[in-house]
Amino acid sequence: MPASFQPDSLRASLQPLAARQPLSTQAQAYRHFYSLDIPGVDSWLGRFDTAGFELVAQVWLPAAPVATLVLLHGFYDHMGLYRHAIEWALARQFAVIACDLPGHGLSSGERASIDDFAVYQDVLQALFEQGQALNLPQPWHLCGQSTGGAILVDHLLHHGAHSPAQGQVILLAPLVRPRAWRWSKFSYQVLRHFVTGIERRFSENSNDPTFLPFLQADPLQPRRLPTAWVGALMAWVKRIEVAPCSPRQPLIVQGQADMTVDWPYNLEVLKAKFAEPQILLMPEARHHLVNELPAIRRDYFAFIGQRLG
Repeated sequence: MPASFQPDSLRASLQPLAARQPLSTQAQAYRHFYSLDIPGVDSWLGRFDTAGFELVAQVWLPAAPVATLVLLHGFYDHMGLYRHAIEWALARQFAVIACDLPGHGLSSGERASIDDFAVYQDVLQALFEQGQALNLPQPWHLCGQSTGGAILVDHLLHHGAHSPAQGQVILLAPLVRPRAWRWSKFSYQVLRHFVTGIERRFSENSNDPTFLPFLQADPLQPRRLPTAWVGALMAWVKRIEVAPCSPRQPLIVQGQADMTVDWPYNLEVLKAKFAEPQILLMPEARHHLVNELPAIRRDYFAFIGQRLG
């Protein structure tokens, strides 16, 4: 861990997000490490509590924002990996609000673990409340990568008509179920009685050759896959498969070289659950679309931008 910031002490030093606390030396070091010190915008870190967790959130606010992007990261991820999406939103004069999920990044909780995916809905609702307290401009657009996309899918299917975010919904490689799902379920049933987690295997989930080495050196990366998270995912998949349909029309970007999620199955589920989602298939793209090669990011951001108006 870099001596310039420690997650627990940084989190403990933070005031509530609505206080707009000036960046401390530790917060500045964290921002610099992940290249989140974006010039020309007002930005700050803060803390809020929900579901028994202390969560760290961030806001980036351009001078004259015209909308807001609510950004949710994926499993094992944290806000520090999402600079490209944040810069894209700021270039459109969107405010951005994001938080580290429980057990991820700067937030509290057992690393990468969760007992019930319902906790993620509590987190999203609390993040909405933070945005409302800050009076972030409407419309609110939603963007989620992988598990972040799963959280948004759940929200839309069960609460979409009453969501405070009635703007566009962007799902990047959304998770419904992972690749090799049957084997994962079998392994879980065998292992859950004996171990609480297994060693994480880092994989090439981007065509950018610099991304995997960065992940492996990232001090905020979890190093184990908790069996509790897999069990929670199993229950959540059943919930989504029987969920009511939604009239919302999300934008879905999916790489066809994605070896993390079972994307053919996932797209069929999402096409059945939503009213004519607009889908961009990218033959060469892998799973971590937010950190793909610049040309891939340019193409899917153009696809999204055209549909945002």
